[in-house]
Formats: sequence, structure tokens, C-alpha cells
Amino acid sequence: METAYFYLVLSGALTVLLWTPYIVARLFVWGPLTFLHNYPAGFPVEQPAPPLWAERCQRAHLNMVETMPAFIAVVLGAGALAGDSAGAVIGLWAQVFFFARLTHAVVYGLGVPVLRTPVYLVSWLAILMIAAQPLL
Repeated sequence: METAYFYLVLSGALTVLLWTPYIVARLFVWGPLTFLHNYPAGFPVEQPAPPLWAERCQRAHLNMVETMPAFIAVVLGAGALAGDSAGAVIGLWAQVFFFARLTHAVVYGLGVPVLRTPVYLVSWLAILMIAAQPLL
């Protein structure tokens, strides 16, 4: 289970770091003084338009935030229910989840066509495979 917990920690760190690109873009678009004063005048109705890549990065971050509770629940639950016998399999699928989510963030941020959904589905499959371990 150490491998599963390791990738659970890395996935949590990835979730925390995924906000960085769009916040940095906001700093440059709004300017440092406006950025430090919270919001520009007229926000949210009127605001400087962020670059498209920054909007995609924000959506990738939000998608990760939405997915993490399920990942956390299945890793902890499967680890408690399946015991040491399934620990290596859970660790493998946790690793698959992490690298799929890392790839998803890069693909989404760069706007690579066609790859975003399949990579997301790999991470979704990893969650289901971890959840299935106590049943096998």
C-alpha cells in the first residue's frame, strides 16, 4: 500500500499545483497592483480576458478537484478492505491514475485535440479498478 499512498500524496500535490498556471496568467493580464488588490473594477462582469491556455488550465484544475474525492475514497477504502494482498495492484492503479492526470493536465493546457478525453478515461478506469479490488 505504500505505493498507493505515495501516488495519493503526489496526486494531492498535483491538485494543489495545478492552479499555478492560470494564477500566473492572471497576474500578467491584470497587472501586479490589480492582482494584489483582489479584483479589477467591475469584476466579475468586466474583467481582462485571460489567454485561452490559462482558461484550459483552470478547467483542468477544477476537473482534478472534482475527481480527487473519488480517488481518495477508493484508495483508502480499498486499502482498508482488500488488505495487503491487493496492495501492489492498488499501488499500480494509483500510479496509472497519477500519470494519467498529469498527462491530462498537460494535454488540456496545451489544447491538444482528441487526447484529453481518452486520458481522462484512463484515470477514471484506474479509480474503478482500485474500487474493484475488495470485490476480487
